[in-house]
Amino acid sequence: MNTHETAHGLPVLVVGAGPVGLTVATELARRGVPVRCVDRAPAPSTLSKALLVWPRTLQVLRGLGDAEAIARRSMPLDSFRYYSSARQIARIGFNARTRPVILPQPDIEDVLRDALTVAGGKPEWNTGLIGLTQEPDRVRATLATGAGTVEEEFRYVVGCDGAGSTVRSLLGLDFDGMTYPNTFMLADARVGGAIQHDAAHYYCSPRGVLVMIGLPDGRFRVFTSAPPDLAPADATLGLLQEMVDQRGPGGLTLHDDQWTSTFAVHARHADRYRIGRVFLAGDAAHIHSPAGGQGLNTGVTDAHNLAWKLALAWHGHARDALLASYEPERAQVARAVVRQADLQTKAWLIRKPAQVLLRDTAVRAAASTRLFDRDYVPWLTGLRTAYLQGAVVGGDGKRPSGRARERGFVPGALVPPLEVAPADGGGPRQLSDALSDLRHTLLVVGDGPQRPSGPGDAPGAEASPLAEAVAALGPEVLRIRRLDPDGRLGADSGTLPSVPGSRLVLVRPDLHIAACGTAADPSPILAYLHGHLFAAPRTVDTAAFEIGGRMLSSRF
Repeated sequence: MNTHETAHGLPVLVVGAGPVGLTVATELARRGVPVRCVDRAPAPSTLSKALLVWPRTLQVLRGLGDAEAIARRSMPLDSFRYYSSARQIARIGFNARTRPVILPQPDIEDVLRDALTVAGGKPEWNTGLIGLTQEPDRVRATLATGAGTVEEEFRYVVGCDGAGSTVRSLLGLDFDGMTYPNTFMLADARVGGAIQHDAAHYYCSPRGVLVMIGLPDGRFRVFTSAPPDLAPADATLGLLQEMVDQRGPGGLTLHDDQWTSTFAVHARHADRYRIGRVFLAGDAAHIHSPAGGQGLNTGVTDAHNLAWKLALAWHGHARDALLASYEPERAQVARAVVRQADLQTKAWLIRKPAQVLLRDTAVRAAASTRLFDRDYVPWLTGLRTAYLQGAVVGGDGKRPSGRARERGFVPGALVPPLEVAPADGGGPRQLSDALSDLRHTLLVVGDGPQRPSGPGDAPGAEASPLAEAVAALGPEVLRIRRLDPDGRLGADSGTLPSVPGSRLVLVRPDLHIAACGTAADPSPILAYLHGHLFAAPRTVDTAAFEIGGRMLSSRF
């Protein structure tokens, strides 16, 4: 092992073995990074907390785990249905591209634990983090185990330990925001009476909100706003039945409850997602109302965004700029989710007649003009997430419009939903399913036939530095694929084809577009490669950062 490998040989510590932590750990393990995933709990939770999974998150989960197991355990959702005083005012339906599934959190965790096992890892239960100290090239973590307290060294630490995050506390980070005055009560129970099972029903009334969502096992998740002073011991199925009778359509009876509980709803956001070699993801970084079902989805896609960047850094293939992109990209998403969930929760709880009339009129108008179908639902799916252009991804510093994203390749957005025919066979598939998620891909999008390479066919002087950059990065980091106008997708290659007038599209491992250029002007591609993927020199400027209330110095 050379000196570089020895310096980078420490494992990554993931704190928290829920869906977010398991996603980080599995992604790192399958990319060849040694990882330890610890959790202070004695065993996995069997409680079905989060349950709504949107299409972008499904893409991530299918890439990590057993797609057949995910399909077997999940239930596609037909629609959202909104009611005002038990009268339906809107139905939001889904199509094949936008449809979410109901996949309870314990099932998600089962699939991810299996995936982590296949990748060579496993969660360590009864193991909690109690201390952190950062040094220039590592993090010293103090862990409390069943056998006692130990100090271990790690290359990076990722806090996926929920809203009460120990990692966030040890970093001394604020968790600003607010807690809604309402207490909420929930149960997973069977429901007798006429109600569509494969739908999410939102009943709003002056008495409060009632939400009923069908589950794959035949039960319903039922939750409702409750008196603020309701004690957990007083949260009974009988009390919940009274609220269903008051707020629901009538004629529904609850029985055979699996669990009943109370919870508070918060809207909070950490002021930083990273200090030095320590990162936050999921609820440790941001929490919000369950309205819109974005919580688990945002956390898993946080984890996915961070893990491939950490893996490249661990292997010595990335500058710090790549790791630095995690916080602005995911904070942008989290702020939008917190804002949307807050607006929807406040709309749920409206009681004044004039405000109720305004809300109902607005919902009916949005449904009748298909505003929900054009904008709200596509945003919920996660497929329209587009990271701001400029410092993080190539572009002119502007946010791409939804319509522009649908027309083609736009820096910051996901690859468009194109059907391609890969050269390796297997039949037509979506471009997103045909590209490798283990490395960057440089797509050469041709508008004409490829010609044999020769002195007269060289794509231009600017292509030579690009060819050199591709060769220097190597196949572990970047491969080239030709995409023809008829949808044929060429095999992986390490050589730039000569295609007059071709466009160049650099796709990141998370399928977001890093930069776009042309054969004649590949400068945006080169700027990204040299700014993010060529490892920085050994000696870098020293920066100071604060951890645990004291200033430390580190190179990162």
